[in-house]
Amino acid sequence: MFDVAPWKPLNEITRFRKEMDRLWEDFFGGKEMASPEMAWVPAVDVSETDDSIVVKAEVPGMEAKDIEISFSGDTLRIKGEKKQESEEKKENYHRIETRYGAFSRSIRMPVSVDPDKIEAKYDKGVLKIVLKKKEEAKPKQIEVKTS
Repeated sequence: MFDVAPWKPLNEITRFRKEMDRLWEDFFGGKEMASPEMAWVPAVDVSETDDSIVVKAEVPGMEAKDIEISFSGDTLRIKGEKKQESEEKKENYHRIETRYGAFSRSIRMPVSVDPDKIEAKYDKGVLKIVLKKKEEAKPKQIEVKTS
């Protein structure tokens, strides 16, 4: 008739914390909006093909000259600054959600790449960086022989 389950206070605290986090995020429109002082950081996608690692970063409203890319050891670093446009003094803003400021992203590569074969292109707000894998990092197909 009745299911009896042991009371686990830690589970209750965890559930309460998750619910409070959800309410806080709903109120502020997401974690990134919780603090206006938080730095703007572009979204990044990292994918892998047989020959390379591909990094795509969303950096809308920037110019290619404002983006700096470097590679050291096994880490790709993308730096830049999204400058704020001059405000119109006649406009009365009710809400400003556009992020501005300097950013820096460091992405560790999952395999060895050739630093001399890194290409970067910027088009329509998307920065695409292709890092060619070193020969030893490429998958090698082994043929199975029969006797």
